[in-house]
Amino acid sequence: MSQPSTPPTDLPEQTAAHKAYQKKSYRYYALAVLTLIYVFNFVDRQIIVILSEYIIEDLDLTLTQYGMLSGIAFAAIYCVFGIPIARIADKGKRRNVIAVSVTVWSLFTALCGSAQNFWQLFAARFGVGIGEAGGSPPAHSMVSDIFPVSERATALSIYSLGVYGGILVGYVGGAYLVQWFDWRVAFVVVGLPGVLLAILLRLTVLEPPRGFSEARSDTEETSFKEVLALLWSRKAFRHLSFACALHAFVTYGVGNFMVIFLSRVHDMPTIDIGKYYGLVAGIGGLAGTLAGGWLSDTMANKTNNKNWYIWIPFISTLAAIPFALITFLVMDNGMSATLSWLIPVFFGGFYLAPCIAMTHGMVGLRMRALSSAVLFFVLNLIGLGLGPILTGWAADMLEPKYATDAIRYALSLTIMVNVWCAFHYYLCTRTLKHSLDNAPA
Repeated sequence: MSQPSTPPTDLPEQTAAHKAYQKKSYRYYALAVLTLIYVFNFVDRQIIVILSEYIIEDLDLTLTQYGMLSGIAFAAIYCVFGIPIARIADKGKRRNVIAVSVTVWSLFTALCGSAQNFWQLFAARFGVGIGEAGGSPPAHSMVSDIFPVSERATALSIYSLGVYGGILVGYVGGAYLVQWFDWRVAFVVVGLPGVLLAILLRLTVLEPPRGFSEARSDTEETSFKEVLALLWSRKAFRHLSFACALHAFVTYGVGNFMVIFLSRVHDMPTIDIGKYYGLVAGIGGLAGTLAGGWLSDTMANKTNNKNWYIWIPFISTLAAIPFALITFLVMDNGMSATLSWLIPVFFGGFYLAPCIAMTHGMVGLRMRALSSAVLFFVLNLIGLGLGPILTGWAADMLEPKYATDAIRYALSLTIMVNVWCAFHYYLCTRTLKHSLDNAPA
């Protein structure tokens, strides 16, 4: 990686950060800490999935209620708090915002273990959403300041490895925890270590100077209204954000019910789901996330055409469909269904890092955290908020006719939303260059 030149420094307190981030090793250390925090972000968010059957049985829930707990209970509050917290991050120290957020979501994750009914667990998941709303947007902004434009998607893909790293740890670890203890203890065990990560971040990672990677001086602050108006004026962003939302609709709508699919349709034990499906989903997603960032950077730099940052998600989104349908409709046992899922989950990881990189490319330095928050507002409201609950509702509606196979057909319907998603990726490419060329300083 080339070493970024140092932009002018007016504030004495930034001197130490400038010197630190000139070192490649420190830039990667900061990225490693942020990525580890993102792993626990998704462990705490997704632990409910591997524990789903135990929670459903203990609290006597319907699949629609479970869809609410794994989706809208988290997504609604995440979306509400995401934008104001990102606004604070754009104005102040992003590192501190993340440290406080990690502490909040970790404590509320542990609190989930004390829930005695649906509404108590729903409220605790609200708390997790409040904390996690302050995690990713400030981290995205920090990564964009640390790494130059030509390598930004790759760096963001490394950060985004936290999604599938969290799924891997959560599924495998959760499966063992629920075997050794119960689902309540599992929430406590995965929640509390986050407090230690918050302390590590606060004490060892410096706030990166704004514009460091581009050798640009900090710019004047802009209002929320100005940032929102800028994003809305970009047709490329409107199509990009909706494509990401539909992509997440499929990711969460399918992913949050895979444990139930393998358990009910194929009678696969929870411990085997955790070990084998957790490994497949985690490793496949990790590889796809890294490949998406690296491929988009490579193709865009090689051809001098930034549309490749969107063509990569477009191609991978469509490629996932036939392999997913094979998993749901053709495979006749749990292990074959689990192994066949490697290809869809690999393709499913391609989209996030390139899309975040292009979002940051459309805005100014003091708009990056907020632009990520707006992107994640749309993504989580539609994707995480509606994906699981509508998939669960479809399964409940189909159950009287198809019994345990209802979840099989509900997942097949959800995966077809990828076609709609790809259409908006295509529309984004038509105006992306104009949006990037006219981005403010």
